[in-house]
Amino acid sequence: MKTHRLARVAEAVREVASETILFELRDPRVKLVTVTRAEVSGDLQHAKVYVSVMGSDKEQQLTLRGLRHAAGFIQSKLARRLQTRFTPTLNFVLDMGVKNSIEMTRLINEALAESAPPSAEPNDANPPASASSDGTAENDADTP
Repeated sequence: MKTHRLARVAEAVREVASETILFELRDPRVKLVTVTRAEVSGDLQHAKVYVSVMGSDKEQQLTLRGLRHAAGFIQSKLARRLQTRFTPTLNFVLDMGVKNSIEMTRLINEALAESAPPSAEPNDANPPASASSDGTAENDADTP
């Protein structure tokens, strides 16, 4: 099948899934969910919907269970949108990309903090040579 059609169907799956989860799903287990992307098989029979869930591992697993339970409802909304012979069977997968990127950022910041030289603090004990005792700068050039 042509790749641009697969990309269009995958984008429609992502849009319908995210809108349905955000606005129409009433399951209390499903909260703090972001649909990151969707992949559709070549025969349009199966679709993987990648979701990012904020929270602990237990909350993520609970949310995934709620999404899998609501897959039929989301699939029915998708069927109305696609108007194809077959509606893809939805499989929700936890997307670890966001979590991995946050971890990488943390590691980079730690490495930069360790390798950075200690910051040089201004030394107020030794005033510059051109300053007078009252704290005002003196001009070295003779001006009239």
